[in-house]
Amino acid sequence: MSPAPAPYYRRVNTGGNNNNKQKQGRSQRRGTSCTQSCVCVVCTEDRPIVTTAPGMSALTGVETSAGVVLRRAVELDGSGRYQDSLVCYQEGIQLLLQVLKGTKDETKKAHYRQKLRSYMDRAEQIKHHVLKEQEEGKYHKQIKIVENATGYSYENLFKPYVDEMLTEVWVEDPYIRHTHQLYNFLRFCEMLIRSPSKVKKINLLTSRDDENGKDQQMSGLQEIKKSLLDYGVILDVTFSSIHDREIRFNNGWMIKIGRGLDYFKKPQSRFSLGFCDYDLRPCYETSVDIFHNNHTRKT
Repeated sequence: MSPAPAPYYRRVNTGGNNNNKQKQGRSQRRGTSCTQSCVCVVCTEDRPIVTTAPGMSALTGVETSAGVVLRRAVELDGSGRYQDSLVCYQEGIQLLLQVLKGTKDETKKAHYRQKLRSYMDRAEQIKHHVLKEQEEGKYHKQIKIVENATGYSYENLFKPYVDEMLTEVWVEDPYIRHTHQLYNFLRFCEMLIRSPSKVKKINLLTSRDDENGKDQQMSGLQEIKKSLLDYGVILDVTFSSIHDREIRFNNGWMIKIGRGLDYFKKPQSRFSLGFCDYDLRPCYETSVDIFHNNHTRKT
């Protein structure tokens, strides 16, 4: 059973003259933000955002970021992507706490506290729901990546599953051979290093390139291995004639990508958008299946 649906928040007017109320009415019909007399977490199409109130210009950027993240949290929550929504709720709550800390007006602070309680209660509900599914071995989520979709960098895809409990990773991918595939694996390793995880070992099981690229494959993997050692991470490479593609974390998560790590299309040129930022790089059509098991290491 899924948790109760996400709450949504409508505008709350803290005062102002009739002219301001009329402006607010027009604002609501247009789906824009409240008047300046309204300091609240507001809603356009039942989705929460945070507006800027007078005298809080220093917090404008934080408020805007909180609104974007919390709106995304509710969208993910509503579509049943609870693990992803939990991450967004947690980030949005931290941003909104910064806004609360920098707010002096007691009326505004009370209003922010009320909204924070609502978001925190919802995040706690989702957390218990996800943990219950994990314990029962029922957790399974599928993400469909459509042709030419963007926004699926390794950071975005793996972020909800890479936490401080993660210390060891197993990657099974038969195609870590050619230059662009080696770069993909390198970017995956960089994602792990930058994450909150405390990864100490990465195990790669791939197939050997017995054609002209054999030397390139071996030298590339050796360079990655040497570079990882500088960060205290051991890379163990094993070759086998495998066909499966999956990534397993010792915190219980297992991610199976139809195309393995090689789901990005080649950029148009070295100076086109997406060459460096994988979030801007178009993808091939593929599916991502995410599971959670108590034991991830194969015997």
